[in-house]
Amino acid sequence: MISNFHTHTVLCDGKSSPEEVVLSAIEKGFSSLGFSGHAPTDFDQSYCLKDLDAYIAEISALKEKYKKDIQIYVGIEEDAYQWTDRSKFDYLLGSSHYLKTGDTYHQLDCGTEKLQKCLDAFSGDPLKLAEAYYSQFTAYIKERKPDIVGHFDLITKYEESETHWFLSNPDYHKLAQKYMKLAAENDVIFELNTGGIARGIRSTPYPYENLLHILKEANAKIILNSDSHHKDTIDCWFSEAKKYLKDIGFQSLYTLYNNEFQKVSIS
Repeated sequence: MISNFHTHTVLCDGKSSPEEVVLSAIEKGFSSLGFSGHAPTDFDQSYCLKDLDAYIAEISALKEKYKKDIQIYVGIEEDAYQWTDRSKFDYLLGSSHYLKTGDTYHQLDCGTEKLQKCLDAFSGDPLKLAEAYYSQFTAYIKERKPDIVGHFDLITKYEESETHWFLSNPDYHKLAQKYMKLAAENDVIFELNTGGIARGIRSTPYPYENLLHILKEANAKIILNSDSHHKDTIDCWFSEAKKYLKDIGFQSLYTLYNNEFQKVSIS
């Protein structure tokens, strides 16, 4: 079964229309597809859905139109700093794209210049930044329990190309592993996110490999998502990701099918 539940379109910050994505998924042999437009946030509207009702209506119409070809789900990607009404959606993807200091919401995945400003707010100390990010995100996961946790270690997005603040530091790994263990205590599904690979920023998915070992040891649930922003990338690195997970020891993944999250073997 091929599926993806982290999908963006022109209705927020994606490049393809919802129907273009559906047709691509059908062509690629997907069994199910979930849309996860960015829920609006009061502090930043630059990349979010502008009209939730219109979004729900459009995806619901596609669900009906293509019901003989593919199962379509209306999801939402919520930021940890502002909750949305999850009852309106088939599933909730919870992510943290910001780190708040004072009255400022620092963007974590919109370029290293903005990430540097966030680091400056922590006196240039990457470990202080990481501690604040993971403690707040893990607290959100514990309280909110989203169906799916999005890109858990997003702060490492630019590590391979520009920042080099975290992954070369053993103390960072100890900190991240501590919070991964805490997050894994909750009954949520963690995504293996290949979006950074699709955008040429990373050579490996989120979370970083050592954090995946923590999830495996905790017998945590995992789902394969592409964080796609274009119809051509909805299955980016999926074949490689399955081998990657098998090498770590995972034997199964979760998918959303027939209106429930189901455990399936990694083929």
